[in-house]
Amino acid sequence: MPAREVQLDGLLVVDKPGHSGLEPIERESAVDLTSLPVDAPTSSRPYLLSSHDVVARVRRWSGQRRIGHTGTLDPMASGLLLLCLGSATRLVEYYQHQRKGYLAEIVLGAATDTDDAAGTVVERLPVPALDGATIDAALDTLRGTVQQRAPAYSAIKQGGETLYARARRGEAVEAPMRTVAFYAIDLVAFDAPDRLTVRVACTAGAYIRSLARDLGLALGTVAHLGMLRREAIGSFTLEQAHTLEAIEAQCATGDLADWLLPPGAGLPLPAHTLNQDELRRMGFGQIVLLAGDGCGGESMLAAAYDEQGQFAGIIRRLDAAQDGESWAWKAEKWLR
Repeated sequence: MPAREVQLDGLLVVDKPGHSGLEPIERESAVDLTSLPVDAPTSSRPYLLSSHDVVARVRRWSGQRRIGHTGTLDPMASGLLLLCLGSATRLVEYYQHQRKGYLAEIVLGAATDTDDAAGTVVERLPVPALDGATIDAALDTLRGTVQQRAPAYSAIKQGGETLYARARRGEAVEAPMRTVAFYAIDLVAFDAPDRLTVRVACTAGAYIRSLARDLGLALGTVAHLGMLRREAIGSFTLEQAHTLEAIEAQCATGDLADWLLPPGAGLPLPAHTLNQDELRRMGFGQIVLLAGDGCGGESMLAAAYDEQGQFAGIIRRLDAAQDGESWAWKAEKWLR
């Protein structure tokens, strides 16, 4: 553990541990595991770490205090968790709404109060005889842009309080409906009679727990999420990710900086290259005319780089210039 705070700037791609799906999670053991101290040895918490736990561990191991994540994973879920360190924390909001990819195992015949294996079974129903065609027909009703009801045990806030806090107190919770998009839901395997595995590509904000619940209903039974692994966040993949054990070892040798991607890496925005004068003026908050008009759809944002390819910040496109060939741009989030 570093003796003092250090300055690390960049993105760390983490492979968060989670529930393997090979054994059931009892409610009592889940509470015990998640209540362990954040500095407990990694081996004593093989799964059920929250995203906040992961941030706290990397903060303690690295000595870098400013760390944020770009989107939570449920304690049960494993896979990609993108952390922003140092100056990159100023970019968290621009990474949060990227497309996500998951591998999920769904268990038919049993519904839980949390819609996943960490909850208590609240209903059991028989599972009808199924085949691949029947399952795919049910999946097709969930593909595309749909209205999805969030789980009652979720971090969504109502009246300034999370739904899961109210649900844990035994209060009746009416989770909100949300518009989400499932670009792909592909059946990977069916282990008859009651387990199936799907690979999902979806918008940020879509709940795979709710997908599991809704698929059970579409198949004439009930269901819950047995295992979830996030495989992609935008252009980031598991091939870039590091386990917590490896990150701890890298921090112990003081070499975590070698694993950091530079701030701005993988941003889903068009890129503009600015010369030194344009960079200087952007840094002073001035409006700068640029020849390119490329920006990120309705956001009107783009990423700015210097002539050496180093990220400088986020810029916003304003109005077209009078010359009819340029556009006015201004710094939105400047890192220089």
